[in-house]
Amino acid sequence: MIGRLTGLLAEKNPPQVVLDVQGVGYEVDVPMSTFYNLPANGDKVTLLTHFVVREDGHFLFGFLTEAERFAFRQLIKISGVGPRMALAILSGLSVSDLAAAISRQEAGRLTKVPGIGKKTAERLLLELKDKLAPVVGGGAAAALVVHDDQSDILNALLALGYNEREAAAALKQLPAGSGVSDGIRQALKLLAKP
Repeated sequence: MIGRLTGLLAEKNPPQVVLDVQGVGYEVDVPMSTFYNLPANGDKVTLLTHFVVREDGHFLFGFLTEAERFAFRQLIKISGVGPRMALAILSGLSVSDLAAAISRQEAGRLTKVPGIGKKTAERLLLELKDKLAPVVGGGAAAALVVHDDQSDILNALLALGYNEREAAAALKQLPAGSGVSDGIRQALKLLAKP
């Protein structure tokens, strides 16, 4: 099993990257949450990996954080959720947002991910309940869970057509303790700036 790769980032073609490890180029599929945080081509990077062997090929999936890899492994244990769907889920939601959606039983949040229907969302809510808590449950990782007001602001921005990354970036810039209506207003101003 290949558990980790360290090498130079040779190519970036979403959702795939090529990692040059001492002259061998590994094609690694990554979620967009990892892709957005990768360094420039030619820079050194370490990816935690999950190796899948199937009849139609061997596939390598990579993640920048242990939380992403753990969530991926929990997702692919669920019947009907394969590695591609797990990547799509982690591309559409951060691990902390996924954990928050599951703890609050927000099926609507999951169905916003392309390829996730109502039945699949309900199965995810049922089977992942309490399984992502170790990733976001304690210590500094607990700060990753979105507070209720922030969750409402985030959902409003998503409903207005902003993507998860834009909405999350705007949320980070809001002052602590912003109320929902004031937070939405300020976030829209931030998102309107060129």
